[in-house]
Amino acid sequence: MLGTLGRFVVRRRVAVLVVALLGMFVAGALGGGVAKHLSGGGFEDLGAESSQAKKVLEQSFGTRNPNVVLLVTTAAVDSGAATAAGIALTKELAAEPGVTQAVSYWTLGSPPPLRSNDGTQALVLATIAGDDDQVAERIKDISPRYTRPDGTVLTVAVGGFAEVFRQVSTQIEHDLVRAEMISLPIILILLVLVFGSVVAASLPLGIGALAVIGTFLVLRVLASFTQVSIFALNLTTAMGMGLAIDYSLFVVSRYREELRAGLLPADAIVRTVRTAGRTVIFSSLTVAVSLAAMLVFPLSFLRSFAYAGIAVVALAAVGAVVVLPALLAVLGRRVDTWVLWRRPVKPEGTGFWHRVALAVMHRPVAVASAVVLVLLFLGAPFLNIAFGLPDDRNLPASASSRQVQDAIRTNFTSNEASALSVVAPGSSPSAADIERYAVDLSRTPGAARVDARTGSYIDGAQVAPPNEASARFAGQDGTWFSVVPAVEPYSEAGETLVKAVRDVPSPFAVQVAGASAELVDSKASLFGRMPLALSLIALVTFVALFLMTGGILVPVKAIVVNLLSLSASFGAMVWIFQEGHLSGVLDFTATGTIATTMPILMFCIAFGLSMDYEVFLLSRIKEEYDVSGDNVSSVAIGLERTGRIVTAAAALLAVVFLAFATSQVTFIKLFGLGLALAVILDATLIRAALVPAFMRLAGDANWWAPAPLRRLHAKFGISESAGEEAPAAGPVAPREKVST
Repeated sequence: MLGTLGRFVVRRRVAVLVVALLGMFVAGALGGGVAKHLSGGGFEDLGAESSQAKKVLEQSFGTRNPNVVLLVTTAAVDSGAATAAGIALTKELAAEPGVTQAVSYWTLGSPPPLRSNDGTQALVLATIAGDDDQVAERIKDISPRYTRPDGTVLTVAVGGFAEVFRQVSTQIEHDLVRAEMISLPIILILLVLVFGSVVAASLPLGIGALAVIGTFLVLRVLASFTQVSIFALNLTTAMGMGLAIDYSLFVVSRYREELRAGLLPADAIVRTVRTAGRTVIFSSLTVAVSLAAMLVFPLSFLRSFAYAGIAVVALAAVGAVVVLPALLAVLGRRVDTWVLWRRPVKPEGTGFWHRVALAVMHRPVAVASAVVLVLLFLGAPFLNIAFGLPDDRNLPASASSRQVQDAIRTNFTSNEASALSVVAPGSSPSAADIERYAVDLSRTPGAARVDARTGSYIDGAQVAPPNEASARFAGQDGTWFSVVPAVEPYSEAGETLVKAVRDVPSPFAVQVAGASAELVDSKASLFGRMPLALSLIALVTFVALFLMTGGILVPVKAIVVNLLSLSASFGAMVWIFQEGHLSGVLDFTATGTIATTMPILMFCIAFGLSMDYEVFLLSRIKEEYDVSGDNVSSVAIGLERTGRIVTAAAALLAVVFLAFATSQVTFIKLFGLGLALAVILDATLIRAALVPAFMRLAGDANWWAPAPLRRLHAKFGISESAGEEAPAAGPVAPREKVST
């Protein structure tokens, strides 16, 4: 089939290129503005208790937790001038379109939690109605108009969840542009160094552009039917360029190899599509499956990365197997035009990677033990991982919303904007039941205050009678309570508070919403689906590698080794970002947690990329083993023929991810640095040391399978057909693979 595809591409090369160019033009025209159709939200499980409670709170009571906070600074918050100005500011904000409610220290009767400890600052709390995108659109207009650093009586700064996530999204957009400006020139230089030819080096960039622009169109179409996160654009750019470079390196290198073996350009392309094209297809399958595993999670944030990842992998593979061979057919031997330098071709068995493989296989036990110990040492911190959700501390200290939230942490006794909402829909409780339950809630460790229809309570005692603001807790069908935390909402203490509140006996059915509740529910939702995602990845990876190799030990070894490698990367990320080592050098604030979605996202991406390199190496090893039957020689030659390619591909992909590590947003920095480290570890310690050592220890057992599986592989396994016709012209290249 692949031989037929190769011959078709050679014969119809101009038509293939015309269709590809037209497709890019259409995709660019229709998908170029995809960003404005994507969402900045998608971090909630809509079926979780906290999401359901928030929905009831909005629909039945017309309220939600404040998502806008104005930090007001003045000489004395209780002075007459400050009081008059504060009331006017609150009314002004309440009159804004989209703002459903606004209250403040001055309009609620001067409650102490809304005043700073020194009496020079007070808070205005407001709620913008709508979904994440509607809130983002309104805060974009409200924030600059209410940022008043030079007021006569009041100085005003804007914070709250709406402003934090607006600034996060804006910062990421700027960081993405900077990452592209940093990475593209470096990638081009490295490609020229790898290929030695300007023309050959430009080919992967063209395939990358095809994959990225095509994925923009796919995301634009999907956004018409479902919520797609804008953060998926980061993955589109990184994976589009990275995989296009990986696949193009493999295809172009194989094409040059076949030309050196004496084949004419047309025959070299057919042979390249049959061999390297097969490897690219298998690689893209394993990467796509790893990314598709994110579809099992209920968060549209993660599902969006699956959409983008599957599309960009598929398009990169099509570009490498169809469009790139068409380009090579047009260029012929001119692929090496504008040669800047030529790397001397060494006789087989004398290269650096061949010597490395033989050295490793000479002492496989010592090498494998040393590498495993290093990986276990790096992975040890992962045992202490603590999960959280991103908050304002993911922004740089110079961000205005971060400064507002820092001031609230330092100068105020509670976090009013992060209150838990305990909703009791469909009930008709008496005032006595409400008061008794509110008293019990206020005794919960970690609760600063409880507000209810019957007043406010602290430590089991009523501290304020009902007032005008208390009316918001009454609805036509039920009531609700506000539990203001005295602890950081996105922390272990915040989770403990949620669990304690949910455990308080209530005289009516309740649901709990709020920032800390979202953290608890998101962890339960994600980790509950994790076994299914891991099982899908392992199963499909095993099947794909078995169909390619015909053995059962090689797929098992690949999965175990890749898990070991990823645990080392995750351990390093915990050590750096959770525990705060290198925070000064990398310029971020350690929060003591790792964003819950990041390990899942990074695992699916990094596992797919590690299998990408695994397939590159195994395909050449298996090709040699089918010819010689010598396990040691096959491993050495396979590593020799792929070592340089895998190293170059890993270096180029690491540059892409390290460019993302320059982001000012901490979780994007973690994303870039973590994946860069995973790629580097995989291309060095794993491919160059651990894999050859394990394959030497296993020997011919690498390719063993029980009789039923051997029959299954004989029937369904993917291998080059014995009936594949020989090249029409030119000598047959050495080591032509035979049927198994």
